Amino acid sequence: MTAAMVLRPQNFDQLTVFATMAAKSALVPRDYQGKPENIMLAVQMGSELGLAPMQALQNIAVVNGRPAVWGDAMLALCKASAHWDKISERIEGEGDAMRAVCEVHRKGDNPVIVTFAVEDAKRAGLWGKGGPWTQYPKRMLQMRARGFALRDAFPDALRGLISAEEAADIPTETFRGTTIEATPEPGPATREEINAAVPLPEKTPEERARDWVDNILARIAESDEIALHNLAGDGALSAHRTRLAAKYPGLDAEITSAMTARFNALIVPEGGVE
Repeated sequence: MTAAMVLRPQNFDQLTVFATMAAKSALVPRDYQGKPENIMLAVQMGSELGLAPMQALQNIAVVNGRPAVWGDAMLALCKASAHWDKISERIEGEGDAMRAVCEVHRKGDNPVIVTFAVEDAKRAGLWGKGGPWTQYPKRMLQMRARGFALRDAFPDALRGLISAEEAADIPTETFRGTTIEATPEPGPATREEINAAVPLPEKTPEERARDWVDNILARIAESDEIALHNLAGDGALSAHRTRLAAKYPGLDAEITSAMTARFNALIVPEGGVE
Protein backbone atom coordinates (compact mmCIF):
# COMPACT_ATOMS: atom_id res chain seq x y z
CA MET A 1 0.00 0.00 0.00
CA THR A 2 1.35 3.43 -0.96
CA ALA A 3 1.79 5.81 1.97
CA ALA A 4 -0.50 8.82 1.95
CA MET A 5 1.13 12.03 0.74
CA VAL A 6 1.46 14.70 3.43
CA LEU A 7 1.84 18.28 2.28
CA ARG A 8 4.38 20.20 4.36
CA PRO A 9 5.37 23.86 3.89
CA GLN A 10 9.03 23.99 2.85
CA ASN A 11 9.72 27.67 3.38
CA PHE A 12 8.30 30.75 5.04
CA ASP A 13 6.24 31.85 2.01
CA GLN A 14 4.60 28.43 1.72
CA LEU A 15 3.86 28.43 5.44
CA THR A 16 2.27 31.88 5.12
CA VAL A 17 0.06 30.73 2.24
CA PHE A 18 -0.95 27.58 4.13
CA ALA A 19 -1.78 29.53 7.29
CA THR A 20 -3.82 32.10 5.37
CA MET A 21 -5.87 29.40 3.60
CA ALA A 22 -6.33 27.25 6.71
CA ALA A 23 -7.54 30.24 8.73
CA LYS A 24 -10.47 30.56 6.32
CA SER A 25 -11.45 26.88 6.58
CA ALA A 26 -14.14 25.41 8.79
CA LEU A 27 -12.09 22.20 9.03
CA VAL A 28 -9.56 23.67 11.44
CA PRO A 29 -10.48 23.99 15.14
CA ARG A 30 -12.49 27.11 15.96
CA ASP A 31 -9.64 28.68 17.96
CA TYR A 32 -7.54 28.82 14.76
CA GLN A 33 -10.22 30.15 12.41
CA GLY A 34 -9.38 33.66 11.29
CA LYS A 35 -5.99 33.56 13.06
CA PRO A 36 -3.21 32.79 10.55
CA GLU A 37 -0.51 33.87 13.01
CA ASN A 38 -1.64 31.19 15.48
CA ILE A 39 -1.67 28.61 12.68
CA MET A 40 1.87 29.49 11.62
CA LEU A 41 3.19 29.06 15.14
CA ALA A 42 1.22 25.86 15.76
CA VAL A 43 2.46 24.29 12.51
CA GLN A 44 6.06 25.25 13.31
CA MET A 45 5.74 23.88 16.84
CA GLY A 46 4.14 20.73 15.46
CA SER A 47 7.01 20.25 13.00
CA GLU A 48 9.45 20.34 15.92
CA LEU A 49 7.40 17.60 17.59
CA GLY A 50 7.17 15.50 14.40
CA LEU A 51 3.54 16.35 13.60
CA ALA A 52 2.26 17.06 10.08
CA PRO A 53 0.54 20.45 9.66
CA MET A 54 -3.04 19.23 10.07
CA GLN A 55 -2.02 16.96 12.94
CA ALA A 56 -0.53 19.98 14.66
CA LEU A 57 -3.73 22.01 14.24
CA GLN A 58 -5.88 19.16 15.55
CA ASN A 59 -3.68 18.27 18.52
CA ILE A 60 -2.03 21.54 19.63
CA ALA A 61 -4.46 23.84 21.40
CA VAL A 62 -4.06 27.43 22.55
CA VAL A 63 -5.62 27.36 26.02
CA ASN A 64 -5.67 30.50 28.16
CA GLY A 65 -3.06 32.01 25.90
CA ARG A 66 -0.49 29.20 26.02
CA PRO A 67 0.20 26.26 23.70
CA ALA A 68 -0.76 22.81 24.96
CA VAL A 69 -1.33 19.33 23.56
CA TRP A 70 -4.29 17.03 24.18
CA GLY A 71 -3.63 14.13 26.56
CA ASP A 72 -3.98 11.36 23.97
CA ALA A 73 -1.69 13.21 21.53
CA MET A 74 0.81 13.73 24.35
CA LEU A 75 0.94 9.97 24.86
CA ALA A 76 1.35 9.39 21.11
CA LEU A 77 4.29 11.81 20.93
CA CYS A 78 6.05 10.03 23.79
CA LYS A 79 5.39 6.59 22.30
CA ALA A 80 7.07 7.77 19.09
CA SER A 81 10.30 8.41 21.00
CA ALA A 82 13.13 5.93 20.53
CA HIS A 83 13.42 5.85 24.34
CA TRP A 84 9.83 4.70 24.92
CA ASP A 85 9.28 1.46 26.82
CA LYS A 86 5.76 1.22 28.27
CA ILE A 87 3.02 2.84 30.33
CA SER A 88 0.64 1.56 33.00
CA GLU A 89 -2.46 3.49 34.14
CA ARG A 90 -5.08 2.61 36.75
CA ILE A 91 -7.70 4.08 39.07
CA GLU A 92 -7.53 3.02 42.72
CA GLY A 93 -10.09 3.48 45.51
CA GLU A 94 -13.56 5.00 45.52
CA GLY A 95 -15.14 8.27 46.58
CA ASP A 96 -12.83 10.70 48.33
CA ALA A 97 -10.13 8.01 48.50
CA MET A 98 -9.99 7.63 44.72
CA ARG A 99 -6.74 8.32 42.89
CA ALA A 100 -5.24 7.86 39.44
CA VAL A 101 -1.83 6.20 39.09
CA CYS A 102 0.36 6.50 36.00
CA GLU A 103 3.63 4.60 35.64
CA VAL A 104 5.83 5.50 32.67
CA HIS A 105 8.90 3.49 31.70
CA ARG A 106 11.72 5.03 29.68
CA LYS A 107 14.44 2.72 28.38
CA GLY A 108 17.47 2.75 30.64
CA ASP A 109 15.80 4.86 33.37
CA ASN A 110 13.88 4.14 36.53
CA PRO A 111 10.09 4.24 36.05
CA VAL A 112 8.33 7.51 36.75
CA ILE A 113 5.28 6.95 38.96
CA VAL A 114 2.80 9.77 39.52
CA THR A 115 -0.47 9.73 41.45
CA PHE A 116 -3.22 12.33 41.37
CA ALA A 117 -5.92 11.88 43.97
CA VAL A 118 -9.26 13.46 44.80
CA GLU A 119 -7.45 15.17 47.66
CA ASP A 120 -5.07 16.79 45.15
CA ALA A 121 -7.98 17.89 42.98
CA LYS A 122 -9.73 19.45 45.98
CA ARG A 123 -6.57 21.28 47.02
CA ALA A 124 -6.31 22.73 43.51
CA GLY A 125 -9.98 23.75 43.50
CA LEU A 126 -10.83 21.30 40.70
CA TRP A 127 -13.02 18.67 42.39
CA GLY A 128 -16.67 19.46 41.77
CA LYS A 129 -15.77 22.17 39.25
CA GLY A 130 -18.34 22.49 36.46
CA GLY A 131 -17.61 20.75 33.16
CA PRO A 132 -15.37 17.68 32.71
CA TRP A 133 -14.40 17.51 36.39
CA THR A 134 -18.07 16.90 37.20
CA GLN A 135 -18.96 14.87 34.11
CA TYR A 136 -15.87 12.65 33.84
CA PRO A 137 -13.99 12.83 37.16
CA LYS A 138 -12.08 9.56 36.69
CA ARG A 139 -10.94 10.58 33.23
CA MET A 140 -9.74 13.96 34.51
CA LEU A 141 -7.79 12.33 37.35
CA GLN A 142 -6.24 9.98 34.80
CA MET A 143 -5.28 12.82 32.42
CA ARG A 144 -3.71 14.85 35.20
CA ALA A 145 -1.57 11.92 36.45
CA ARG A 146 -0.65 11.03 32.85
CA GLY A 147 0.33 14.59 31.99
CA PHE A 148 2.65 14.94 34.98
CA ALA A 149 4.24 11.51 34.44
CA LEU A 150 4.87 12.01 30.72
CA ARG A 151 6.32 15.48 31.28
CA ASP A 152 8.70 14.11 33.92
CA ALA A 153 9.77 11.10 31.83
CA PHE A 154 9.88 12.66 28.34
CA PRO A 155 10.66 16.39 28.52
CA ASP A 156 12.73 16.03 25.33
CA ALA A 157 9.77 14.66 23.34
CA LEU A 158 7.26 17.22 24.62
CA ARG A 159 9.50 20.31 24.34
CA GLY A 160 7.94 21.94 27.40
CA LEU A 161 4.31 21.53 26.30
CA ILE A 162 1.73 20.72 28.96
CA SER A 163 -1.55 18.87 28.49
CA ALA A 164 -4.54 20.86 27.26
CA GLU A 165 -6.55 19.41 30.13
CA GLU A 166 -4.10 20.92 32.62
CA ALA A 167 -3.86 24.24 30.76
CA ALA A 168 -7.65 24.62 30.82
CA ASP A 169 -7.58 24.60 34.63
CA ILE A 170 -4.90 27.29 34.98
CA PRO A 171 -6.50 30.63 35.95
CA THR A 172 -6.24 33.13 33.10
CA GLU A 173 -5.00 35.85 35.46
CA THR A 174 -2.40 33.85 37.37
CA PHE A 175 0.15 36.29 38.84
CA ARG A 176 3.75 35.08 38.68
CA GLY A 177 5.63 38.16 39.86
CA THR A 178 6.99 39.26 43.22
CA THR A 179 4.96 41.32 45.65
CA ILE A 180 6.54 43.86 47.99
CA GLU A 181 4.62 45.29 50.90
CA ALA A 182 5.71 48.71 52.12
CA THR A 183 4.33 51.52 54.21
CA PRO A 184 3.90 54.59 52.02
CA GLU A 185 5.74 57.69 53.18
CA PRO A 186 4.78 61.30 52.50
CA GLY A 187 6.33 62.44 49.25
CA PRO A 188 5.93 64.85 46.36
CA ALA A 189 2.59 65.48 44.76
CA THR A 190 1.16 62.60 42.76
CA ARG A 191 0.61 62.73 39.02
CA GLU A 192 -3.15 62.93 39.62
CA GLU A 193 -2.68 65.94 41.91
CA ILE A 194 -0.45 67.68 39.36
CA ASN A 195 -2.89 66.93 36.52
CA ALA A 196 -5.75 68.30 38.60
CA ALA A 197 -3.85 71.54 39.14
CA VAL A 198 -2.51 71.83 35.57
CA PRO A 199 -4.65 69.70 33.22
CA LEU A 200 -2.71 68.07 30.41
CA PRO A 201 -4.03 68.18 26.84
CA GLU A 202 -6.23 65.12 26.28
CA LYS A 203 -4.94 62.72 23.63
CA THR A 204 -6.96 62.02 20.51
CA PRO A 205 -8.32 58.49 19.93
CA GLU A 206 -5.68 57.93 17.25
CA GLU A 207 -2.90 59.00 19.61
CA ARG A 208 -4.16 56.57 22.26
CA ALA A 209 -4.30 53.83 19.63
CA ARG A 210 -0.73 54.69 18.63
CA ASP A 211 0.42 54.35 22.24
CA TRP A 212 -1.28 50.96 22.54
CA VAL A 213 0.29 49.67 19.33
CA ASP A 214 3.75 50.88 20.42
CA ASN A 215 3.33 48.90 23.65
CA ILE A 216 2.40 45.73 21.71
CA LEU A 217 5.34 46.23 19.32
CA ALA A 218 7.70 46.48 22.29
CA ARG A 219 6.31 43.23 23.74
CA ILE A 220 6.76 41.47 20.38
CA ALA A 221 10.35 42.68 20.07
CA GLU A 222 11.20 41.25 23.51
CA SER A 223 9.34 37.93 23.05
CA ASP A 224 10.97 34.54 22.84
CA GLU A 225 9.29 31.66 20.95
CA ILE A 226 6.85 30.69 23.71
CA ALA A 227 6.03 34.29 24.65
CA LEU A 228 5.34 35.08 20.99
CA HIS A 229 3.03 32.06 20.72
CA ASN A 230 1.19 33.16 23.86
CA LEU A 231 0.88 36.70 22.53
CA ALA A 232 -0.55 35.48 19.23
CA GLY A 233 -3.08 33.32 21.09
CA ASP A 234 -4.20 36.03 23.52
CA GLY A 235 -7.97 36.31 23.09
CA ALA A 236 -8.17 39.79 24.60
CA LEU A 237 -5.43 41.02 22.28
CA SER A 238 -7.22 39.56 19.26
CA ALA A 239 -10.43 41.34 20.25
CA HIS A 240 -8.59 44.66 20.60
CA ARG A 241 -6.93 44.14 17.24
CA THR A 242 -10.26 43.50 15.55
CA ARG A 243 -11.52 46.86 16.79
CA LEU A 244 -8.23 48.53 15.89
CA ALA A 245 -8.29 47.16 12.33
CA ALA A 246 -11.79 48.53 11.81
CA LYS A 247 -10.69 52.10 12.58
CA TYR A 248 -6.94 52.14 11.96
CA PRO A 249 -6.01 49.27 9.60
CA GLY A 250 -2.52 50.69 9.12
CA LEU A 251 -1.74 50.41 12.83
CA ASP A 252 -3.00 46.82 12.97
CA ALA A 253 -0.87 46.00 9.93
CA GLU A 254 2.18 47.12 11.90
CA ILE A 255 1.41 44.45 14.54
CA THR A 256 1.00 41.72 11.91
CA SER A 257 4.25 42.76 10.22
CA ALA A 258 6.13 42.82 13.54
CA MET A 259 4.81 39.38 14.57
CA THR A 260 5.77 37.90 11.20
CA ALA A 261 9.25 39.43 11.33
CA ARG A 262 9.82 38.25 14.92
CA PHE A 263 8.49 34.78 14.06
CA ASN A 264 10.85 34.65 11.09
CA ALA A 265 13.82 35.70 13.20
CA LEU A 266 13.11 33.30 16.09
CA ILE A 267 11.67 30.16 14.55
CA VAL A 268 12.21 29.78 10.82
CA PRO A 269 15.73 28.43 10.22
CA GLU A 270 17.91 29.66 7.41
CA GLY A 271 16.76 27.94 4.23
CA GLY A 272 13.11 27.59 5.31
CA VAL A 273 10.97 25.29 7.43
CA GLU A 274 12.27 21.77 7.59
